[in-house]
Amino acid sequence: MSTLTEPRRTGAYLVSEAPGTRSREAIVINATAGKLEAGTVLAKITSANAGTTTPGTNTGDAVMGAVTVGNDATTGAYAVKVTKADAGASQPAEFTVTDPLGNTAAGVAGVKFEDFGISFTLTDGAGTTPGTDDKAAVNDSWSIAVTAGIGEWVAYDDDGTDDGRRAATGILYAAVDATTHDAPAVAHVRDCEVDAAELTGLDDNAVADLLALGIIVRGL
Repeated sequence: MSTLTEPRRTGAYLVSEAPGTRSREAIVINATAGKLEAGTVLAKITSANAGTTTPGTNTGDAVMGAVTVGNDATTGAYAVKVTKADAGASQPAEFTVTDPLGNTAAGVAGVKFEDFGISFTLTDGAGTTPGTDDKAAVNDSWSIAVTAGIGEWVAYDDDGTDDGRRAATGILYAAVDATTHDAPAVAHVRDCEVDAAELTGLDDNAVADLLALGIIVRGL
């Protein structure tokens, strides 16, 4: 006879909360978190990771500057592609940026691009590199790999890779599937009482972290 396991129900951990929605916040679960059940103890990412790679097929010598990752960034690969070559000082190269969800925005070389939670500046080259086209060439491309967005949430992990993951900062209200992309969610982040038996990932350090936020764990 097979054994059936009932998943934790939405909000089943809640003993009491502040009036209205004061105890709750709308959050974003990072795609690296995967599937999380209701009652999972959460942590907020405090350091972001972004890497830029340049395929060897580029024929121009445009240069991409450092990439800054913000709260709205989506985990995954951003594609940058030159759509119009530089045509003189008053006609800089143009490019598009496609985020991991397929959204596209346009940019201009020499002007800081700021959208989809990332920012960078693509600078036209001098056109002096032997064997290359002048400056940015059409179809030159770069891939920006974003592995974590500052302010997004994951499961609490006392052995995590950054200070944010090692600090319990909330409890997931309802189950979330973030296996393919970042996912919106709701969490209790302050002023409430919760049942220890209905939580996932709880340990002594998490109990202390939550208490500092006004989240009291009952049933210990």
